[in-house]
Amino acid sequence: MKKTHLITRRKAIITGLTSLGGLLLTGCVKKGPPTYGNILRMGDALTYAAQRTLLPGQALAKEYERSAISSFPATGTTNPGSLIHRGDNPNIPYSEAYAHLHSGAFTGWGLSIEGRVARPKAYSLAELKRFPSRTQITRHTCEEGWTAIAEWTGVPLSLVLQNAGIMPSARFVNCYAYDGYMESIDLLDAFHPQTILAYGMNGQDLPTQHGAPMRLRVENQIGYKSVKFLQRIVVTDEFVDTGDSGWAWYVGI
Repeated sequence: MKKTHLITRRKAIITGLTSLGGLLLTGCVKKGPPTYGNILRMGDALTYAAQRTLLPGQALAKEYERSAISSFPATGTTNPGSLIHRGDNPNIPYSEAYAHLHSGAFTGWGLSIEGRVARPKAYSLAELKRFPSRTQITRHTCEEGWTAIAEWTGVPLSLVLQNAGIMPSARFVNCYAYDGYMESIDLLDAFHPQTILAYGMNGQDLPTQHGAPMRLRVENQIGYKSVKFLQRIVVTDEFVDTGDSGWAWYVGI
């Protein structure tokens, strides 16, 4: 029974990638990486071009045995529904909506998929858990210089985008969080087999400090691309500049 389930899951992913081959080509390859006119962003373009040249396919990040799982700090994370953590700092956004969902064990939470999709909708946590899941033990490389290994369980982002009917003109996937954070990835990363919407960590529900109830995992980029506290995903044909955050848009690992 387990073997059949695995084969079905693999076939679903392979079938999806095959059918979307043309879409990926038109959405990712026909244009260069975003430099949006800022000379400081040229490093992004160079890294992006080098990664796409040396690793043109869907190369997998290394996966580990369970014995390799390590402690996993949650530095720099603020519960978006916590007034205690926000204190008097106006730069840390407070989300009343997240506080309400958190107090109700995320009953009523939904992830909105919108933009360049044929069937925009908000997927409940239960709906997302009914998709074929993927579990992977990977190393998280934080922009602050530390690394940690954890097991992540979730639904491949590619399956959700296909279910929503991603359009041929789509090029980027923008992820918005309840804490006001936003990041974007291109379609090659969005359809990478290890890019998942994670709702489990080390065999348990995703803890609050790691982005409950759902976060993005982009295993072939630096940690800040793995957006916590997901609220909505917007598929778009335009690059959205989030401003000068001090971090490069693309940092492949």
